[in-house]
Amino acid sequence: MWSSFKTNYPTISQFIVFFIISNGVTLLQLIMMPALRMAFAGTALTETYFQVFPIGSTVDGATHYIFNYPAGPINADGIGGGLAYFLAVQIAIAVAQVINFIAQRNVTFKANNSVGKAIMWYVIAYIAITFVAGAAQGLYKAPIYSQMIAWWGSRGETAADVVTMIINSAISFWVFFPIFKLIFKNNKPTAEES
Repeated sequence: MWSSFKTNYPTISQFIVFFIISNGVTLLQLIMMPALRMAFAGTALTETYFQVFPIGSTVDGATHYIFNYPAGPINADGIGGGLAYFLAVQIAIAVAQVINFIAQRNVTFKANNSVGKAIMWYVIAYIAITFVAGAAQGLYKAPIYSQMIAWWGSRGETAADVVTMIINSAISFWVFFPIFKLIFKNNKPTAEES
């Protein structure tokens, strides 16, 4: 039945497999990120500022950074955590994206085109998405953290981590499928070429 569906609806079947793999990768990120935050807690990385790429001002006039991780504990607006928080997020995403690249290329799209070119375009897309998602956090991070912390106290911080990671994953999910359709090609020889 699945073979028939794949033959009749190749893009829909790819999207279904993409969806399943993407959710597995997101689950991995949701486990890794808080674990890495706990591993980095109390280290000097927490007290190391990581505020880069200013892109304007917030409503209250403060500088808005694409990556805004000042030193110290995370405040009610989800700001803080220093380099430790940034690394926890980026390591979790990077590990998940390496697994995602391999699984999507080999399982979803069964690509046989140049691995080097696919990696190059994947890395470019990953960097662009990371910057867009980082900039977008300025819109939703503060309200999510303040609400979650108001509801659940210190546990709310972990819940807010999960919600923001899900939002980042959703951004990646909707952007990566069309990108994968472009970079992962299966160049099967036709019957005439065989």
